Amino acid sequence: MLRPRPTRWFEILAARDDATLVLEALARTGAVEIEARDGAATPAEPAAVMPLLAQFDELSARYRAYWPDAAACRPSAFPQAPLSTLEQALERLRAWSAEAESLIRSVQGNEATTAELQLWRQVLDRWPNDNGLPRELARAGPLLAARLCVLPAGVEPADVLGAAGPGIELLHCTLPAEDRCHMLVAGRSEALQALGQRVASAKGSMHAPPAWLHAERNDNRTEIDRRLNDAAQARAMLDAQLQALAQRHALARTLGDAHRVRWLLNNVQRLESGGLFCWITGWSSDPQGQALSQALQHSGARALLHLAVAPPQAHAPLLLHNPPWARPFEIFSRALGMPAASEADPTPLLAIVVPLMFGYMFGDVGQGLLISAVAWWLRDRFPIARLLFVGGLSAAAFGLLFGSVFSLHGLLPALWLHPLEQPLAVLLAPLLGGAVLLTLGLALDALAAWWRGEWQRWALGDAALLVVYLGLLAAFVWPVGLWVAAAGALHFCIGHAVLARRAAAAVAAIGELVEKSVQIMINTLSFARVGAFALAHAGLSSAIIALLDAAGNPAVQALVLVLGNAVIIVLEVMVVSIQTTRLVLFEFFTRFMQGRGRAFRPLPPPPFSYQEN
Repeated sequence: MLRPRPTRWFEILAARDDATLVLEALARTGAVEIEARDGAATPAEPAAVMPLLAQFDELSARYRAYWPDAAACRPSAFPQAPLSTLEQALERLRAWSAEAESLIRSVQGNEATTAELQLWRQVLDRWPNDNGLPRELARAGPLLAARLCVLPAGVEPADVLGAAGPGIELLHCTLPAEDRCHMLVAGRSEALQALGQRVASAKGSMHAPPAWLHAERNDNRTEIDRRLNDAAQARAMLDAQLQALAQRHALARTLGDAHRVRWLLNNVQRLESGGLFCWITGWSSDPQGQALSQALQHSGARALLHLAVAPPQAHAPLLLHNPPWARPFEIFSRALGMPAASEADPTPLLAIVVPLMFGYMFGDVGQGLLISAVAWWLRDRFPIARLLFVGGLSAAAFGLLFGSVFSLHGLLPALWLHPLEQPLAVLLAPLLGGAVLLTLGLALDALAAWWRGEWQRWALGDAALLVVYLGLLAAFVWPVGLWVAAAGALHFCIGHAVLARRAAAAVAAIGELVEKSVQIMINTLSFARVGAFALAHAGLSSAIIALLDAAGNPAVQALVLVLGNAVIIVLEVMVVSIQTTRLVLFEFFTRFMQGRGRAFRPLPPPPFSYQEN
């Protein structure tokens, strides 16, 4: 559980025509990472496919809005080679576009007509009165014309009218929506042309009054509703024709085949292939290969699976092997990089230590339970919420020890102490815990040395550092600890001389020992901040109590209690989380972890499912 587990090397001999089926089947297991063997050349086919993909992208930019939904695109169950697949897909898409172009232009005209009708309905519904002006706007001319200007939010009518020059008359202005302004103007054609340029520069638009405008409001509503209904019926007919055209050209399957080729080229860079067969190699998180074997069997591909010894120069990806209750805390182990195969994964230990530090700094029953409740609600949306859930429960437990419920003391008896009454004990407890944690870090370093086969080197070097550290800690309560530390220092210097096989190395080791000893003592002292933040939390709680005492009105007291706790929760969730992360990464991990491992990155599954031919 403490040691990362290497993935298993697999090799698949497959018929070249079935390579795509094999890769899709492997990707759906979520248990493979493709890696070609050393010396495998990049096939020439991807280079020939890339220009075809560029042509597909051009068609997609033009017609994507009129293609079937991506969820409906199903590729062929028996794919051909990528090059021939794309060539056929482009041929079908061009044939479809040649027939669909006129329909698409009609759809675009229908959309423009519908948008124009909806715009005028919005304007006319807000017309100040039934004075016949709408009908007169439509009949204006030939010297004088009227226009409707639509300005975006933040642009005032005066900004465009003042710059448009003379000859423009503002007839009426309304603000029908938050994101734009409607303005009716009248003027000579040359003045309106200048105004149109100003409106366009302000990212607005100008619209001529339609010829069907009536004098009465109700007549306009009836006319617009009728025209919108006609436009909707016309659009339904156009959509039905486009759908029939898509079915006739097998557009969903064609697009699925093209997307499959893109997925293949994006995720599989190299394959070792010949005329009839290809080798698909890589790493699997399935040690026995059962999931891979079943996937290949269900795919119908012609392929043989072999779990082999990895090539000599291959660097196997690693997997963290932790129980479910500890997996959310893997985020810390991955923060400095994946632990190497010879490094310990401290995730199970962190699943205990991190909540303890968080809860100690945030000791309050009510606030802790509230954090846990919110984190449980958000656990599926934000993975980090699972950490806050456990941290909140720990905070509630320490709240019982400190006798704090929503910053109020006295509601529950303190099972241990009140932080502000015994601050020295609150500071010393995390120092002791930090010393234990750093000692465990040195022990994990010893375990890693054993895995690497460097036990003798560790025993002659870093083992002495552990003795020095424990001796210095013991010296605070037991003077003999100084002699223990001195013995460890002598061991450190002699060990370095033995490893280097020269006496002068013992002198050089003194400087290294001093540096490492001072560093680990400073690391230990850093854990005092856990107690300091626990005292700060208690101080904020006492400030809320003082404000409650000062407020005589029960309503004001309730408001102070709610707002005060809200401020503490928001502020300290951020501060305490940062401090906990800092202590773990920069004080604890530096004792044993370098993060030189390679994380396992499975081949992403294709975003489609099969379609039978």
